[in-house]
Amino acid sequence: MPMVKYKIKTLSNISSKGLMALSQSSCSIDDDCKDPDGILIRSTKLEKTYLNNTLKAISRAGAGFNNIPIDACSEKGIVVFNTPGANANAVKELVLAGLMLSSRNVFSSIDFVNNLEHLKHMKDLEPFLEENKKRFKGRELSGSTLGVVGLGAIGSKVARMGVALDMKVVGYDPALSVEAAWRLPSQVEPADSIEDLFSVADFISLHIPANDKTKGIIDSKLLDKASKASLLNFARHEVVDEKAVLRALDKDSLSNFITDFPTPELIKRANREGDVLLLPHIGASTNQAEENCAVMAVQQLANFLENGDITNSVNFPNVRLPRSTKYRLAITNKNVPAMIGQIATSLGNLGLNIADMTNVSRGEIAYNLIDIENKVVEKALEELSLIEDVINVRLIS
Repeated sequence: MPMVKYKIKTLSNISSKGLMALSQSSCSIDDDCKDPDGILIRSTKLEKTYLNNTLKAISRAGAGFNNIPIDACSEKGIVVFNTPGANANAVKELVLAGLMLSSRNVFSSIDFVNNLEHLKHMKDLEPFLEENKKRFKGRELSGSTLGVVGLGAIGSKVARMGVALDMKVVGYDPALSVEAAWRLPSQVEPADSIEDLFSVADFISLHIPANDKTKGIIDSKLLDKASKASLLNFARHEVVDEKAVLRALDKDSLSNFITDFPTPELIKRANREGDVLLLPHIGASTNQAEENCAVMAVQQLANFLENGDITNSVNFPNVRLPRSTKYRLAITNKNVPAMIGQIATSLGNLGLNIADMTNVSRGEIAYNLIDIENKVVEKALEELSLIEDVINVRLIS
């Protein structure tokens, strides 16, 4: 078993299967620790008070990260990871349930039957059901048009599911990566714009992250393009303008709204009109999804602490450098000109020989992994930290 070098604090309930993965690393859980090297978290809101000088990384067991102060983390050189795709199948299956609930009046049908206790005999019950079943007539998914907004790990699975259900599938994602494009069936038609998608879809499923660009993106102007569509939001509450949705339901632009993010106003509407169906944020609430997210979050965190490699960070660039020496430096700096030259010159002045290195950047952050041939002492770290625009320096040995 590796020697314990890094302390990890959990701020949420993390699957035991994920925590077991730490046993193969030099990391260990210490929830009483006030100066951890890493934090594991799910949906718990992370306060800035946790961002002390010892914290090196935060790993979110889930795709969303709006509970973490990303900008503050970047300023301190703290890497934030998420686990995209680990819960994709769980969310996809719940979207399927949402499609069935919205298309076949399943919820109201069940509620109707459960309130027929007063009909004590089959001779009374059967004709009553026959007479009233037309109230719950729905429409089949087959032949309908499914619009998928966001074609990442979850959206692409939802699109494939729509194709398998013999639906016409239209997708929109302005930031579609090559990797994501390969995951899509050829039957998925690209929409030229999100407005075009809303104008043709019978069912619209949202799978976009919550950020400054997407906050309230589903607004009145966009919803006016729809025509009696069913809107499903299993992405994030913030991407939808709730008041606009309520107006669209009143105007029949939407026939119903199915979401995993209840609010008091939506609950009130659901009880009054029945055209809103609410679930208690259970998109990723399966044993398999929780385990997948936890294992992925743990492995990414441990690999960063032990090797400096970064995979699935939301604020740092991805990078991997095979180890070539015993001593490795991980240096984070502001993404400004001439930094590589300054760092290399300082290493030379300190008598440190570079065996291998890589430099990558993302936005205002740049990150360096440098393998050093000879021993690196504490004084060298202090000297490197004094370089202007260097955010932090870490020795991984």
